[in-house]
Amino acid sequence: MNILDKSDDEIIALAKPIWDNLVKTSNMKDYGGFTKDFGTQMLFGANEVELGKQWSNNKLLTSLSEDYVAFGCLRRGQNITVLFKQKSKEIQGEFLGRLVLGVEGEEVKVLEPPSTNSPDVN
Repeated sequence: MNILDKSDDEIIALAKPIWDNLVKTSNMKDYGGFTKDFGTQMLFGANEVELGKQWSNNKLLTSLSEDYVAFGCLRRGQNITVLFKQKSKEIQGEFLGRLVLGVEGEEVKVLEPPSTNSPDVN
């Protein structure tokens, strides 16, 4: 599969179920579920203890709303970054979510840590 040949709409259709799962499992602090779409290299770096610390220290990461909007894709090398306008169930405002996807074997995988900006949220 070559995701670079796909349109933004096709890529967003691939990314939405992955983002849905990341939102759900981050809210639940479910390490196994959260990492299920990670590529091999990401799994090596996805330390369960470190993720647990992030979930404990950042309220945004455990209060993500299912109310989000995917609004674009950035192509860089063999990877595609999908950008989301993300909301929280507890924190006012909108946040930028970022999901870097690529192909591993024939599967679309998360190749960099997913993120939601939250510089002033605790």
